[in-house]
Amino acid sequence: MRKQMVEQSAHAVATQVRAVEDSIEAALMELAELQSRMIRARNTAGVGIATGHQALEEVAAALTGLVAARGRMGQAHAALVTAKEQVPGLRTVSFGDGAECPKTATAQLRAVG
Repeated sequence: MRKQMVEQSAHAVATQVRAVEDSIEAALMELAELQSRMIRARNTAGVGIATGHQALEEVAAALTGLVAARGRMGQAHAALVTAKEQVPGLRTVSFGDGAECPKTATAQLRAVG
């Protein structure tokens, strides 16, 4: 019961992390499109390059901030993968020396009654 609750909680966290990552990338695409539209609009209006430049700088700063946020989420994701190994019920458990299984059996197994 507890293991299932831990797994469900971990799945909810993983799902939310992915949703946040996707949201950041969607916002990055929207900001890039906004920059492009702002430049096109200035060009279409035929006004000087200084017109709207401050706004373009602010959008660029927002874009830079989201790029940094994207990187931080990537780091958080990696940290969660590492932290998962410390949570009972989520750890990967293995037996042996970590080498691949031998191609041929080196010992005979038998059932003992």
